[in-house]
Amino acid sequence: MFLNAHIPLYLYPFLNTDHTSRPFEFLRLASLGVIGALVKMDDSEVINFLLSTEIIPLCLRIMETGSDLSKTVATFIVQKILLDETGLSYICATPPRFYTVNNVLTNMVQQLVEKPGQRLLKHVIRCYLRLADNMLAKEALHQCLPEALRRDVFVDYLKDDPNTSAWLKQLKETIHPGHYINQPR
Repeated sequence: MFLNAHIPLYLYPFLNTDHTSRPFEFLRLASLGVIGALVKMDDSEVINFLLSTEIIPLCLRIMETGSDLSKTVATFIVQKILLDETGLSYICATPPRFYTVNNVLTNMVQQLVEKPGQRLLKHVIRCYLRLADNMLAKEALHQCLPEALRRDVFVDYLKDDPNTSAWLKQLKETIHPGHYINQPR
């Protein structure tokens, strides 16, 4: 009923605002929280609904320009969309869609090198790992996976997070099979 009434669409103006003042940031975060709660349900109907709207471009914009918390929630939403088979297919359906998402993720990795954030890094790595499940995206990532993820730039930062470390290792092994097996850490 919530989706049938298109209630999430009423939140999109708060996601699309350029205002950065605290009240607008709180509205943005609350709106992202509602969308985040929807995608947490792991329901294909929710993902299909969101894909029929402008949620991907809105989230990508927030991932580039939002506060750290907004970026984290927006990246989580994109991650959950990617984890759904329809979402992965949608994002990888055309090179422009894939490269738009990849470019935003790449810029985020560069920002994380300068100012690390563990939760945000976890979601970015999970997005890349899921993209690598698509054969065409995997081939593209062979060339365009950020250097910071290829090399062990985040190894010290992730030493207390074995799950994210394992996902990063799995990502590197998926993109370049056999290349990282005997490399020292």
